[in-house]
Amino acid sequence: MLTDTQLAQFRRDGFLGIPGFWSAEEVAAMRAELDRLKAEGMLRNVATDGAKANLQVTETWKVSPLFRAAALQPKVAALTSALLEGGPVFQYFDQIFLKPARSGAPTNWHQDNHYFKLPDPSMAVGVWTAVHPATVANGTMRFIPGAHLANLPHRRDPDSDHHWRCDPDDAQAVPVELPAGGVVVFTYGSPHATGRNDTDAERAGFAMHFAHAEKGRTREVHLNRRGEPMDYTPGRAGRPFVAGPQATHGAAEYGEDQRAAWRRLVQPRAAA
Repeated sequence: MLTDTQLAQFRRDGFLGIPGFWSAEEVAAMRAELDRLKAEGMLRNVATDGAKANLQVTETWKVSPLFRAAALQPKVAALTSALLEGGPVFQYFDQIFLKPARSGAPTNWHQDNHYFKLPDPSMAVGVWTAVHPATVANGTMRFIPGAHLANLPHRRDPDSDHHWRCDPDDAQAVPVELPAGGVVVFTYGSPHATGRNDTDAERAGFAMHFAHAEKGRTREVHLNRRGEPMDYTPGRAGRPFVAGPQATHGAAEYGEDQRAAWRRLVQPRAAA
């Protein structure tokens, strides 16, 4: 799936954009599912500015069979395995952020490893999907090339009710614009941010997080935003093996092969 040139760019910069990862049919199904989650009140505004909104749902696998199945697709396994030294790979986390039209709030600079504190942040990777076209105008992802090799100091982010932020040299930022269905992959050490959405259309991103099951784990206890401990043991619901000898395409963790679930869920939603 990835060329040697792409892998070298990822290792050098800490991120890589890949247009056309998901098909038009798969993107349509994601949008339909996102509409359902919105209608059922699953997205929460984490912005502290009452005039702006940065809508988030964490652990999407708990509320969406479709987004849960996305992480277990063969092309995701191939991609994450290539980025994480061949695996074994398990899913670490997933979430959605949605910026409403004309009032979408930014997410400030941060490194994911400030939250997860893995001993080697290169052994975990985020896979961020543009559910809608992601542009500079609607606040696409931005990165600092090469900055993934440094552990930056963080402080509480006053623009969010639970996020942390860091302050890299913004002049070095590179935006990654993507068509709908494109993805950008990045290491847990790569500083990233998103901008405001001042356009007339909403813009959502779906982020899946993966780690090497042997080299990308930590013994530290993590707490979620409610102060509850999180269990990151591989091979359970929410933390399925994605690639490697223990991977079963989600059958072991969810009782059903998620390739079949994906086909069943994508086709009717895309047609709708």
